[in-house]
Amino acid sequence: MNAQQTLEQSIREIKKSLSPAYPQGEIDGFVKIIFRQLLHYDTVDILLRKDTVLPDFIVEKINKVVIELLDRRPIQYIFNNTYFHGHNFYVDGSVLIPRPETEELVDMIIDENKESDLKVLDAGTGSGCIAISLALAMKFPTVDAIDISENALDVARRNAQTLKAKVNFHKCDITDMPAAQNAYDIIVSNPPYIAESEKRQMDKNVLDYEPQTALFVPDNDPLKFYRALSNYGKSALKNGGRIYFEINSRFPDEITELLKHYGYGSIELSRDMQGLWRFARADKQN
Repeated sequence: MNAQQTLEQSIREIKKSLSPAYPQGEIDGFVKIIFRQLLHYDTVDILLRKDTVLPDFIVEKINKVVIELLDRRPIQYIFNNTYFHGHNFYVDGSVLIPRPETEELVDMIIDENKESDLKVLDAGTGSGCIAISLALAMKFPTVDAIDISENALDVARRNAQTLKAKVNFHKCDITDMPAAQNAYDIIVSNPPYIAESEKRQMDKNVLDYEPQTALFVPDNDPLKFYRALSNYGKSALKNGGRIYFEINSRFPDEITELLKHYGYGSIELSRDMQGLWRFARADKQN
């Protein structure tokens, strides 16, 4: 790209550079993010200011972003920022990029739990997006969040501080949690659930940049984290408490059987916006 470009010319160059690598709809999304991050322009600003001449340093920054995008680096990592459930979250390579499907899970929990002062555990919190969103949206909850990665917990704590959310973060392995008795009204988890054999179907931008330990589980034990959490919830949930999972769409029947095995009732599966089985919820029986 050349210096002394208007905004309109810059957009044209971005699209020309990225079109061999990305579909048009995704490129349009990149354009919006680039100008929102670098110039704080929204969609209307982009339309109204198309003849604005961009400073050289902005053109240089755009060039660098395009180069990283061509190397398939996720734009959320380029800007260390993503939008989730109405809030901006810091993200880096130590945490997964929050997905829109997970926003659906958060909405489900908020819609189904209107009481105040509920106690919530988010297991495998990553960026903290679930725990923080629930802490901000529910009525005076007590929210605990765990992760095995200290780096991920640093990101989550940073987000909680920035967004002024009260969440208690702890380093802990989902498969080795300390015993708890009737501690929680809600346990929620979006744990690693992609089987190793599914790697070959995944995009380079996920495989090369997002943390593998937060994505993958062994082919011979794809439900390992759900099993651990379901077992933990038998004692840690209060009677009538609820467990919520984001799941691999390949294993809805297996998740149902697992929850039945551990004595849960009112088991419900639901689909995400793509029509795939993505969520499971169940109640601890009295």
